[in-house]
Amino acid sequence: MPPAAPPPDTPPLPEDLAVCQQMIRELLASLHASQQDNAHLRQRLDALLRRLYGPKAERLDPNQLLLFAQAQASPPQPSALPAAPPAAAWRGHGRRRLPASLPRRRIEHDVPVAERLCPQCGHERERIGAEVSEQLDYQPAALFVVEHVRPTYACRHCQGQVTTAAKPAQPIDKGLPGPGLLAQVITSKYGDHVPLYRLERIFARHGLELKRSTTCDWMAACADVLGPLVAPMVQAVLASAVVHTDDTPLPVQDRARDQTRLGRLWVYLGDDEHPYNVFAYTPSRARDGPQQFLKRYRGYLQADAFGGYDGIYATGNVVEVACWAHARRKFYEARTSDAERSHAALAWIGRLYEIEKRAKDLSVTARQALRQMESVPILIALCQWLREQGAAVLPKSPFGQAVTYALNNWTALVRYTEAGILAIDNNAAEREMKRIAIGRKNWLFTGSDRGGATAAVLFSITSSCQRHGLDPFAYLRDALARLPDQSPERLEELLPDRWAAVQKAATAS
Repeated sequence: MPPAAPPPDTPPLPEDLAVCQQMIRELLASLHASQQDNAHLRQRLDALLRRLYGPKAERLDPNQLLLFAQAQASPPQPSALPAAPPAAAWRGHGRRRLPASLPRRRIEHDVPVAERLCPQCGHERERIGAEVSEQLDYQPAALFVVEHVRPTYACRHCQGQVTTAAKPAQPIDKGLPGPGLLAQVITSKYGDHVPLYRLERIFARHGLELKRSTTCDWMAACADVLGPLVAPMVQAVLASAVVHTDDTPLPVQDRARDQTRLGRLWVYLGDDEHPYNVFAYTPSRARDGPQQFLKRYRGYLQADAFGGYDGIYATGNVVEVACWAHARRKFYEARTSDAERSHAALAWIGRLYEIEKRAKDLSVTARQALRQMESVPILIALCQWLREQGAAVLPKSPFGQAVTYALNNWTALVRYTEAGILAIDNNAAEREMKRIAIGRKNWLFTGSDRGGATAAVLFSITSSCQRHGLDPFAYLRDALARLPDQSPERLEELLPDRWAAVQKAATAS
């Protein structure tokens, strides 16, 4: 039977062999995803039909038990035993060695004295060695009370002149919590996404009644203490050659309304020379938020196509760099309505990302040279192909809208080929937004605009710590203990990257 002729409106296949191969891979991936979706929908449909029209009781027909009796009476005989796998193909799941940094508690299980006697001659056997096996155990964290004792002195001869030792400055003046407890609450909520009401239950298991309203006030006070440390991080980000930015909604409780309203959290990522992640809060998504933050910035800004950035680009001081992940997503969403064209576009974009995989470990100069040599010709061909296909489809169709988005932002989309320091997409900023999305599912909303500003400061600290591979708790415990007495001239010593360098040098020595 001859194969069916393609529809008359089917677009011509790309002539580039690599693009065709990538298109086949995209089609196979979509086919596999569709088959999985169909199987899942078929299973749900069968379950729904059984619930509507099938028997309600889960009864077993007694006659079906005879099938099992017959199977037990005459079990099937295999024609041949399966061949054993060759020895070289066997791969065991060996247990990993426990980290040497974990503390060890040695427990000896000695042989009783009576069993040490030799059964042959009766003399006591001597110890010649020991077998050591390791077991990983856990001890819950413990709360403890620090007593600050300040001796008081007086002069016996003068019958006065009383003096008392000064108490070291604390993160919260005259407050109950120490720096370790504050660091734990900050790390739990803003690093591990544990809401304060769950921490309230956790502390109750340790025998401490601690209201969430109290810990909420602690977080606001910590933001005031850590705010001066975030300020030089902001200045460093604004000195970057390229900044990645993104935003996400943040529900805010409003006493004047019956429901929450939407605030906004913005993230600004500095480059490798200024490695800090800074968050900023605004009560809405108005364009004055990023305009105010970036009013003194000069350099590349990589973001989505949000219209609020247009005023920033219009000054000429900031150069727009668009995100290919956003453009690709629109073609991916159009694949169900125009499979041939959408998968062809995905194949073109896939080739660009394959080049980026090879360029990842190259120097800045070599990365730019590779893009000019390989990516630019692909982009020229892709632009021509998009113009041709865009003229053949409806502008309001999903594929037509994807083409319009790509062509309208084409200058910014291809700008990443101009400099090796630029990225093909804005995924770095979008990954930081995931921490907000995950936390938002747990703590649901922030109590006020001040709570949003508090979250911005504490997210800036915990996110920058994780960028440098630091334990946020260890960093915050030290920073909160030192900041009250830290002079402004030495404030930058507590920046996450510099603090990490000091800790690494101390460990090495």
